[in-house]
Amino acid sequence: MTQKINKKNKKILLVGFPSSGLIGTFATSYVVHTLKMNQIGEIDHPDLLPTLFVENGEILEPIRIYNKENLFVILSDIPFEPDLASDFAEMVVNYSKEQKIDMIVMVSGLEALNNPPASPKVYGLITDKSLEKTLYENQISKFLAGSIYGTEAKLLSKFRKLGVPTLVIYAECHPFFPDPNAAINAITTLSKVLKIKLDTEDIKNKMETLRIQHRNLMQETLNALQQKQEKHPKPKVPQIYR
Repeated sequence: MTQKINKKNKKILLVGFPSSGLIGTFATSYVVHTLKMNQIGEIDHPDLLPTLFVENGEILEPIRIYNKENLFVILSDIPFEPDLASDFAEMVVNYSKEQKIDMIVMVSGLEALNNPPASPKVYGLITDKSLEKTLYENQISKFLAGSIYGTEAKLLSKFRKLGVPTLVIYAECHPFFPDPNAAINAITTLSKVLKIKLDTEDIKNKMETLRIQHRNLMQETLNALQQKQEKHPKPKVPQIYR
């Protein structure tokens, strides 16, 4: 069945990259595959370790751009070290300007206070008051206070300066292991925001396989996050949300 994407014809950019629980990777790639989006470009950087992925016999670059109707996606299958996070953010901002993007959505993991959480929750962080209605209509609890660092901080900082309303969907997750279960919560919320139907049965049936397949990526992500914390120590500010 062909999915129709319609957010009042606004151009929306969805950004996903490895973070806690690999939520951004799981959720964003699931949208790409479910909607059968077309790859329209790639993002390269001279300092990236030469890497290629093979999926169903197709060779893929690690950072790809997809499109279907008014929805654009930038998906990275590799985590970013501190020095590359700023450049990646700049690349995303430039692409947003070129495409005249009206709204940006990011999906990420939020380290659960109770680990693992008995009933994972989803929170939303917005850069513009115009998105308050989006939180309310989709019953997304607002992220009220806390600390953000690394790639997400770089992206959010630049998006705020760019002036494009941005929503970050945070799903509570296990910080040290791939967490497809938490990704399902993020996907469900994302489908409401984008007003599209995303069936999560497939990811439910493949949970254990996904955990095993993504263990190496999770370790790489943890290593990248550790480098960020060593270079820019995380402030001891509690995450507060409701």
